[in-house]
Amino acid sequence: MFKNVTIIGDGAMGTVLAMLLCDKAVKTTLWGYNADQLARFEAARENVIFLPGYPVPDSLIFQADDGLALEHAELIVSAVPCQFVRSVWTRLKPNVPAGVPVMSVAKGIENKTLLRPTEILAEVLEDTCPCGVLSGPTIADELVRHLPATACVACEDDTLVQHMQVTFNTNWFRVYTNTDLIGVELAGACKNVIAIAAGAIDGIGAGDNAKAALLSRGLAEIMRLGEACGAKAETFAGLAGLGDLVTTCISPKGRNRSFGERIGRGDTVKQALDATQSVVEGAATCQSLVELARAKGIEMPITEAVYEVLFEHKPVQAAIRDLMRRELKSE
Repeated sequence: MFKNVTIIGDGAMGTVLAMLLCDKAVKTTLWGYNADQLARFEAARENVIFLPGYPVPDSLIFQADDGLALEHAELIVSAVPCQFVRSVWTRLKPNVPAGVPVMSVAKGIENKTLLRPTEILAEVLEDTCPCGVLSGPTIADELVRHLPATACVACEDDTLVQHMQVTFNTNWFRVYTNTDLIGVELAGACKNVIAIAAGAIDGIGAGDNAKAALLSRGLAEIMRLGEACGAKAETFAGLAGLGDLVTTCISPKGRNRSFGERIGRGDTVKQALDATQSVVEGAATCQSLVELARAKGIEMPITEAVYEVLFEHKPVQAAIRDLMRRELKSE
């Protein structure tokens, strides 16, 4: 079990994991890229922007200085959105102790490079630090209230993944291990795009039958892409796959689903983005997934439809109509 952990990123997920670790008597440091914002959180002893109403433990250390935040860390948690991983870690690289493991909680695929978060970390840090990922149905607003939840940690190092598991497991947050790093990260990225579609279905009032069809067919196309990228099929039936997909597509707290719902109700993409407090990772990731699927020769019709709605101004009703009119085939 790690006893000294630094969390990079002061959003909701970074904050709630910091609170979890403090409750386990782990020395925990929270770093944010914006020193003024971090100082505001420290003064209030609360993440007043991303997790308001929940005081943080007195033991949580707020540290905006890059070197001081990282110098004694035994484990570093990367809790910044996928599209910002490269810039944040390029800044931090001179202060990252060689060999200290990094655990990502980001869910997305980087635009242009089509890299997963741990691949970005490995590239920026030049493979000097082993990387893993924590993923699953983990809505921060429920975790902070200690509602029962599960997740998995994935890493290619069996010993390291077990240390990560023990560090974050509690009597209300059960953590499993997984060796399929590719599958766990791809599942987390793809489900955000399907969640945007789920929100659009809610927004236009298409019904529960449509939502069920979306989840099942969405999972099918996620699995196709995952296997083409070297992931294990069974990963997508687990917590990082089906579990996270269901939660993200049904929860009113999910920002990707809520973003899609606003579009379904008639908002423009810009209006829907402006109304969202945090980063809508599925919007940017959608572009990457379309490009990745085409490169792999994989059909992802739902993802393509979301792309058309977001970036080609296709009406939601037209996107649904075209999906329903696709060539008949076996399941």
